[in-house]
Amino acid sequence: MNEINAAQRLRLAAYEHSEGEKIRVVKAAEADAEAKYLAGQGIARQRQAIMAGLKESVQSFQGEVSEVGSKDVLSLMLLTQYFDAIKEIGVGGGASTVFIPSNPGAVADMAAQVRAGILQGDAANLSGGGRR
Repeated sequence: MNEINAAQRLRLAAYEHSEGEKIRVVKAAEADAEAKYLAGQGIARQRQAIMAGLKESVQSFQGEVSEVGSKDVLSLMLLTQYFDAIKEIGVGGGASTVFIPSNPGAVADMAAQVRAGILQGDAANLSGGGRR
């Protein structure tokens, strides 16, 4: 009789242990999902702030220089960001060799590619392919 009671207690202990483990795994997965959701919200807010700043910069620049279009201002800002990125690559500690086209035509081509990528990303988000 003692062996039967001991086996039942062991079975109950194993069940309780597995239920506790299941709860830990589920809670960890929920915490990970919440962290990723909040990180996504932070990135979205950051992008909104960048876009607001870009819009303000374009409007300010166009107010002072009337013969320049918004596309020209955005290209200028993209070129500035391009040079900032090159500077960061060069300044960074363990940087590898990076081959980047540096003639004006290549920079314009790259600006067009970045613009096209942004438009494709927006189109994918608007068509339901992405989550905002």
